[in-house]
Amino acid sequence: MEDAVAVALRQWRKVLPEADLDTIAVIGRLNRCVALLQQATDAPLGRAGINRAEYDLLCALLRVGGELTPGRLARETFASGAAVTKRVKRLEEIGLVTRRVDDRDRRVAHLSLTEQGREFIMRLMPEQLEYETALLAGLPDDRERQLADLLGELLLMLEGRLGSTLA
Repeated sequence: MEDAVAVALRQWRKVLPEADLDTIAVIGRLNRCVALLQQATDAPLGRAGINRAEYDLLCALLRVGGELTPGRLARETFASGAAVTKRVKRLEEIGLVTRRVDDRDRRVAHLSLTEQGREFIMRLMPEQLEYETALLAGLPDDRERQLADLLGELLLMLEGRLGSTLA
C-alpha cells in the first residue's frame, strides 16, 4: 500500500527521472501529515467551541503563567501580532481571557486567563491529549520518540535558517 506522496513521487520520477526527489518525500509527507492532523485534532476543540489557534493561545497562557503581553503571546504561539489580537478579542468575548492595561504605559496590555478560562483549558487539555495520543496509537513508542527527535532536529535547523518567530 502506498501513501499519497509515494504515488506522486512515482509520477514525478516518470516526468523527471534525473531529479533528486528526496525533499518531496520529506516535505510532501510533512505537509500531508500536518493537513490531516489539523483536520483530526480540531474535532475535540470544535466540540468545545474553539479552534486550534485559540487552544494554543490558552495553553500558552496556562503553561507560561501570569500575565503576558500580546507580543510575548505571539512569540509563544508562533503567530502574528494581528492574529493574536483577533484571537484574544474572541476569547475575551466568551470570558476565557482578560486584558489589563499597564499602569505606566496605557499602550501596553497584559493578558491572562480568567478563572473560567483556566477551568476550561484544564478540563479540555486531558481530553485533547487523549485524542492526540489515540491518533498516534499505531506508532510504537520507540518509533514515536525517534520521530519526535528527528522532527526536533529538523525544527532546530529550520529555525536557525528561517527564524524562530515565523507566523
